[in-house]
Amino acid sequence: MKASFRSKYGSPEILSIRELGMPIPKDDEVLIRVIAATVNRTDYGLLKGTPFILRFFSGLFKPKFSITGTDFAGQIEGIGINVTSFKVGDRVMGFGGMGVASHAEYLTIPEAKAILAIPANTSYEQAAAGMEGAFYALNGIDAVNPEAGQKALVYGATGAIGSSSVQLLRFFGLHVTAVCGSENIGLVKSLGADRIIDYKKDDFTKDNEQYDFVFDAVGKTSFSSCKRLLKKHGVFIPSDGFVNVFLSLATRITGGKRVVFSPPTNLKSRLSFIRDLLETGSFKPVIDRNYPIDEIVEAYKYVATGQKIGNVIIIMGA
Repeated sequence: MKASFRSKYGSPEILSIRELGMPIPKDDEVLIRVIAATVNRTDYGLLKGTPFILRFFSGLFKPKFSITGTDFAGQIEGIGINVTSFKVGDRVMGFGGMGVASHAEYLTIPEAKAILAIPANTSYEQAAAGMEGAFYALNGIDAVNPEAGQKALVYGATGAIGSSSVQLLRFFGLHVTAVCGSENIGLVKSLGADRIIDYKKDDFTKDNEQYDFVFDAVGKTSFSSCKRLLKKHGVFIPSDGFVNVFLSLATRITGGKRVVFSPPTNLKSRLSFIRDLLETGSFKPVIDRNYPIDEIVEAYKYVATGQKIGNVIIIMGA
């Protein structure tokens, strides 16, 4: 099978496409023929091994997984003798924060992990695009327990996390101000944003509004820059939580405006929630472009530019 392979941390150029043997499922695992996956911020961080604290989970000196990829959508091709939740032929999707070796034509994964049935109305590409970014968006939102009628600002509203955040916040009944470039105003409005700030024309940190929550969906701003935007007990939710963990602890002690660090938890239950939204049409992942597996280096390079809109999809097969 074809797979995206690396033996060390580094830039996209270290990746190569190799022909590897077919994985064999253990008694509690399923074998999945991967049809679509994404290249996302998590993948890029795991490729580079940054921030360094990530390596305590992904491998200190070299990556635990030689095959890249953190999410997938595909079809079950085989099951272990103890598997009861799935059968051959099932359409499934899943995500694993530290990697599931999904940039390959096949993978194996325990049935107890974050793997779910794809809704009948959802394509493989949409299913893959509804995993990593949507999970981190929901993880951050759940950390602050928002209430309908509250006000939120989403900085970086066009990325996978940002475009998901806008839709999920509107689903929960919040008033959403989204920050994006002028060329994407139409897209972001279609996601449900109530108000747009064009960062190419205006400095969003000087906005006259105040918010219950400011979500940094791209890791390109800071609590200090956004503090004046927050209400008295407003919360700043960064997407690069590892970097902000100490600031989260400090602002909890001082009270008032604060930073929330939201470690990724409840993976399967949150993905199940997202699956239900996909099924009802309440959430529609944004897809930028597709690449074949043979062009995965170019896909990573594009993600590295920080200019992708929604999700970048890797197509393994049909």
